[in-house]
Amino acid sequence: MLQSPVPAGTIRQTDIQALVQTYRITQYPAIVRVRRTMQGGGFGDQDRNPFTWTVFFLVDGVWMSLESARGMRREWGSLDKLEVWLRGQGFGFFWVRNDIDAIGAPNGDAE
Repeated sequence: MLQSPVPAGTIRQTDIQALVQTYRITQYPAIVRVRRTMQGGGFGDQDRNPFTWTVFFLVDGVWMSLESARGMRREWGSLDKLEVWLRGQGFGFFWVRNDIDAIGAPNGDAE
């Protein structure tokens, strides 16, 4: 199995289009399961939902994590919403990496 990406820096979501247009992002983004850093209610409840999804981009051969315009890591509680966001940024393909949740028998409801 490939080693999990470890970001060496950050990019802001406002940088994405320029990085794509100048061919500095040439690989599919990697959606990664991470420990939640943003405090909030609902899905942001760190006790009930300690993990969330973020996205890493390979920029100039180096993995970078994504920050919001406010300088905080972008997090999504739902893969569906993250997919919609990535498609809105022009990405039709992406990798999903989950090194946190156990592998084996499903622990959620099947569709």
